[in-house]
This record gives sequence, C-alpha cells and structure tokens, in this order.
Amino acid sequence: MLEKLQNEALELLQSLIKIQSFSREEQPTAELLFNWFQNKGIEVKRDLDNIWAVNKYFDKSKPTILLNSHHDTVKPNAAYTRDPFEAQIEDGKLYGLGSNDAGGCLVGLIAAFVSFYDKENLKYNFVIAATSEEEISGENGIAYMQPILPKIDFAIVGEPTLLDLAIAEKGLVVLDGKITGTPGHSAHIPNDQNPIFMALKDLNWINSYEFPRISDSLGMVKMTVSQINAGKQHNVVPSELNFVVDCRVTDAYSNQEIATIIAENTDCKVVPRSLRLNSSFIDPNHEFVKAGLKLGKKTYGSPTLSDQCRLNCQSVKLGPGDSLRSHSADEFIYVQEVFDGVAFYIKILTEIV
Repeated sequence: MLEKLQNEALELLQSLIKIQSFSREEQPTAELLFNWFQNKGIEVKRDLDNIWAVNKYFDKSKPTILLNSHHDTVKPNAAYTRDPFEAQIEDGKLYGLGSNDAGGCLVGLIAAFVSFYDKENLKYNFVIAATSEEEISGENGIAYMQPILPKIDFAIVGEPTLLDLAIAEKGLVVLDGKITGTPGHSAHIPNDQNPIFMALKDLNWINSYEFPRISDSLGMVKMTVSQINAGKQHNVVPSELNFVVDCRVTDAYSNQEIATIIAENTDCKVVPRSLRLNSSFIDPNHEFVKAGLKLGKKTYGSPTLSDQCRLNCQSVKLGPGDSLRSHSADEFIYVQEVFDGVAFYIKILTEIV
C-alpha cells in the first residue's frame, strides 16, 4: 500500500510540474487535482482555484487536522538551463518548476490524506487543502478558504524542511517611510531641511535598534532598510526621501506592536503596508511535536514566510525537500525525498491518530 501511494504521488507531481501554474494562473492545476481526487472516489470540492476534501468518516465532534500546501509557483528565473515544465528524472532527481517548492510536500500530504481517508474511529478528522496564491500571499488562497473549511484545530503546512519540524515561523511587516524637507538649489547656502540628512537619525535607529523580547524558537526581531530613494538631479536638494523597511517578526510580538514601536521612535512618517502576515508557532509540548521528536526529527524556527502566516490556529511547517532549492534555477527534488515524504507524513500522523 505504501509503495503504491509513493508511486502515485510521484506521478501526480510529474503531472503538476508539466502544467504552468503561476500565482493567479492556477486554474489548470486546480482542474488536474480536482479530477485526481474524483478518480480516487473521494468527494472533493473546489472554491476558486482551491481544492479540498474531508475524510470519509468526518465527525464534527472530533478535532480536525488541516493538511495544506500550495499548487502555485513563482515564474522561472532567467538562469534556468532546463525546460522548467519537462518533469525529467535524472540521477535520482526530479527536475521542474515547483518540484521542491512545494510540489513534493503537496503530493506527500495528499497521499497521507488518501491513506487515512476511509479509516474509521480516528482520533482526529482530516481536511486536505491544495491552495492557490501562496507565493504572493494572495487573498484567494488559504485566507479565502478559512471561513469555508471546517473548524481547524491544528495544521500541517507543507513546505520543504528536510522533514524536520519548523515549530515557529517569522511574520513580516513591510513599512514605507517618508520624510519631507525643503527643496532648493544645491549651490546655495547649506540647507538644514535636506531630507537626506534629516532621515539619517531614523535610519540609524532602525539599523541599530534591538527589540528587547527574544523568542525561544525564532530569536530576535530583525529590521532591515531594503530600499531608499531621493532626488533626481545632482544640483537639486530633493523635497522628500522615501525608504522601505523589511521587518521579520517573531512570536514575541504582534505585528501591531512592532508598527507602534517603530512609529514611537522615528520622526519620519513610517506606515505599515499590512499587518496580516503574522508569525506562527505551535506549543513545543503539542503531541505532534513530541511525535516528531520521538521519530528522531529536529525542531527549529523558520525565517521564511509561508501560508502559516494566514492561519488562525497552531501549525507546524513540515515537508520533503530543501528550502535552499526553492526559487532556484533548475529546481529539483530527489525522488527518494518524495517517497520519504509520503512515508513520514503517514508515520508521524499514525503516532497521534
């Protein structure tokens, strides 16, 4: 049974790779997944380009585990030397766009769902959700689905973690900063309202400030000035300076707290673009985490963002593949990683259901 599920997962992943599925263009892969579930005799639903199903003996009185990963991809970068949609296996590697991020995880979770689908007397219900727009943190993916899905008590988000457990994930707040000065001719007497120099105090504060609360799993909040723009002519003092701050938030703070602290310590007008991309975590004593440790896996805090940030329940990020390969040229996942992902998802869930 396991070998059959592993082979079916690999074949499904190859089929997904062969279909272009950029964010907001996921209709063809949604159709493929919908038909795949139907062919398995599983009652499946589609909302926009999100495909989901519940286990055969779903019981509202029981807690529910969400198995979630995405079927959209980024666009291939210019450094590709292979056809990103060929899904070729060579030297034990399956090449193709989305193979590692996060196709291997998605098909592994689907296989695990199938293995538990028609089992009776489970401790938990299962919901599988193959969602869209993850790569752009869009509004029509998992965020759209949350009010539609049954109440979720705990989620496994499929992303490449080398099958270790990311028990926390940093959130993200992007802020736009602006300071207005007085424009003038650069040849005239010194202009003490030059916004370039007016901004230095705030930029230095952002660069050096350390948020006092430190997360056990994610460490420190990290702020980075990633963009800056001022002036268009060499002989004109600009009227304003604009900059962008990328702030990676730990579970020690809410996004709103971060925005408030920055506003209180800067003279520039610093406005968050959004406060919705929150940090994520799971109680280290959760039975799923304990099951992972029992099976020899490590736990860690992830610096990268995923659909975890849109969930309103405890969650863990877990999946085959290596995050360092995500969005790389000639992306690949090892065939054995796909097989191991199927086996491990089933094994760890068996420990708790």
